[in-house]
Amino acid sequence: MAPEITTEKQEVTTVEKAHPTEVIKTTTHVVKPPIQTEHPQKVYEKKKTIFRLYQVIWYIVAVVELLLAFRMTFKVLAANPFSGFAGLVYTLTNPLVFPFNGILAPGVSGNSVFEWSTIIAGFVYFLVAIGLVQLLQFSKPVTPEEVTQTVDNT
Repeated sequence: MAPEITTEKQEVTTVEKAHPTEVIKTTTHVVKPPIQTEHPQKVYEKKKTIFRLYQVIWYIVAVVELLLAFRMTFKVLAANPFSGFAGLVYTLTNPLVFPFNGILAPGVSGNSVFEWSTIIAGFVYFLVAIGLVQLLQFSKPVTPEEVTQTVDNT
C-alpha cells in the first residue's frame, strides 16, 4: 500500500511595527512534497518481470492461435480426424472452442466444415490477451518524467 502523501502549508504573517496587534496580511505558501522514488534496481526488476509476463502471455496466445488455425484448416480441408496430428489438434482445441459452439452454425459443404466458433474463439482469446497486457500496465512503475511527458502529450 502506498504511503499517504500530504502537503505542508507555511503561513507567514506580516505585522506593522507601529501597531503590533494589527495584522496586515497573512500569506499561505503550499510546499510540494518531495517525490518518493524507488531504487533504480527495484524499478528495473519490476519492469523486467512485467516484460517477461508480456512475453509469456503473447507466447501462449500465439500457440493457441496456431492450434486454432490448424483446426480451422483441417476442418475446411476435411482432414481425417483419426490421423495422428489432426486428432491431436482436435483434442487440444476442443476445450478452447467448446464455449463458443452454437453461437453461429458451421457452414458445411460436402465433407468440408467452416467452423465459425473457431474464428470467434481465436478473436476472443486475442482480445483477452490484449486486456491482460493492458491490465499489467497498471502495475508498471513509472518515473515522474514519464508521467509529465504522457500528460503533456495528451
